Parts: sequence; C-alpha cells; structure tokens
Amino acid sequence: MSAAGRSRVRPATPRDAPAIAALLCASRRAHLPYAPLAHGDAEVRAWVAEVLVPGGGVHVLEVDVEAEAEAEDPASLAPRIDAVLALSQTAEAGWIDQLYVRPGCTGRGLGERLLRLALERLAGPVRLYTFQANTGARRFYERHGFRAIAETDGACNEERCPDVLYERPPAAAPAASPPGSTGR
Repeated sequence: MSAAGRSRVRPATPRDAPAIAALLCASRRAHLPYAPLAHGDAEVRAWVAEVLVPGGGVHVLEVDVEAEAEAEDPASLAPRIDAVLALSQTAEAGWIDQLYVRPGCTGRGLGERLLRLALERLAGPVRLYTFQANTGARRFYERHGFRAIAETDGACNEERCPDVLYERPPAAAPAASPPGSTGR
C-alpha cells in the first residue's frame, strides 16, 4: 500500500511544531543544497512554534508507520508527519507559503495530495514562490497547471537565491446551461 493510501491530512496543532520544524530543516538540506540556510535549526524551531503554527493555515500529512511496516521499535509506531502545507489568503490571491515533503518520501503522491487541498481551500488565483534552481518543484507545479509569471534575482528573499513566482488561475466556472435546457 502506498504512503498516500495509509495517511491522513489534518490541521497542525502546537504539539506538531517540533516535527514540522525537523521536516522543514531536513527537506531544505536534502532538496535545496544550493540555497544557503538563512536560519539555524533552533531559529526554525522557534519560528514554527511561535509564528507558523499559531498563525493558522498549516496542515500536516501523517503516515501510519505501523501499517507501512517501516518502524523498527514499538516506540516509533506513532503516526509520522511526512509532509507539511502552510496556506494564506490575501485579497488578491491565495498563497501556498510552505509545501515540504520528508526526504525519501517524494514521488509517493504526498505533495500532490496537499496541493489538491490547497487548491480546494484557497480562493484563486493561487500563487507561490520557489527557487529557480528547484527544477523538481518547478516541474511539479507546472504539471499541476501553475505558470511562471515573474522571476527575481533573489534580492528580496532571505536566502538571496533567484526565485520564481508561480500562479495557477482560478478554476473555470461551469458553463451556464442555455434557457430551457435540463442542464444534462
């Protein structure tokens, strides 16, 4: 059974903050080696606990590791957070602020599941930034209907790494049925 099949998405709670911070740090190190870390692990832990999770809009994807038969000791049989999503909404657009998948868990549909949740929850258009060098993320978002609308030299992000702004337009509204039709 796939990890996405034995998992659940739920809103993050304050108890999740340490696991979310660990996932963010591990993902950054594994998937973004070209982007300098702007903050140490302790700063990330504090930001997740004091700003990100309390700010709302954060969801975690838990995997039942017992069902996955990945646990080596009984103490590690608790659900494990394998992906995290943070959303926000402005008057102009919905934003995917964070979407990270645990190293070793990519390609299992976890990111796609969280992306679907984001597209259901956010009023469009939906926007996000990713680093220009993050070719895997760029392919992922483009495959799901996002288009690059701007590129920067990175001067405005903490890592000073060139980035790209992606946007997915709102889903097309269903066509209205002509007068007198049954709508079938």
